[in-house]
Amino acid sequence: MSRHNKLKKFAEILAFPNVYECYDVQQPQLVGAGMQPVDLKGRWHSAHFNNNNPITLELACGAGEYAVGLAEMFPERNFIGVDVKGNRLWTGAKQALDAGLHNVAFLRTRIEIINLFFAQDEIQEIWITFCDPFPRHGKENRRLTSARFLEQYRSILKPGGLVHLKHDDPDFYKFSVNTLLADPKCHILYDNADIYASELEFPELKMKTKYEEMHLAKGKKIKYLRFTI
Repeated sequence: MSRHNKLKKFAEILAFPNVYECYDVQQPQLVGAGMQPVDLKGRWHSAHFNNNNPITLELACGAGEYAVGLAEMFPERNFIGVDVKGNRLWTGAKQALDAGLHNVAFLRTRIEIINLFFAQDEIQEIWITFCDPFPRHGKENRRLTSARFLEQYRSILKPGGLVHLKHDDPDFYKFSVNTLLADPKCHILYDNADIYASELEFPELKMKTKYEEMHLAKGKKIKYLRFTI
């Protein structure tokens, strides 16, 4: 994408009513210059969605395919896609606006500080779809299923709330399973290392992101974990 197109999307997204750009005012370098702080912690139901329906997060959502797809599939629930790349969020936000979906929003920030924008028990479910696996040695702490991030999720997720992981990378998948097994607070409810080897057990899994389509074209197996933390 050209720099001109990115700048155009950044300008347009500032006017979208379903997108919020946030940062930690004490550590703005975590996100970047130009963002404005938005305080909706504990107020997403009343200040944005205007209902008390359960909220699901899609973390590292990219273009928000899952957030938008789930919003269409479950109109009685609310969804928020979270990513740091504004030009990616533009795609999902524009699609949601064009479709008249009022139960999906987007938050541009880093997941490292996700607990600054949601209150305790404010989130019902979390989806992690094809995030960066950070395969290099020494980068384990940046993986979204590391113990560090699980603690972040615990501070905003309702007790017993589900976390879903859908990914293609076998090493990241194995790391995730081992991390969950090592934590006595975590419970794996469903574990499938090749979801398309048989009939899908959950309708939510039929949606495919751009990255999933690419991975499938290369013959990779898609894996899925459902767990509580």
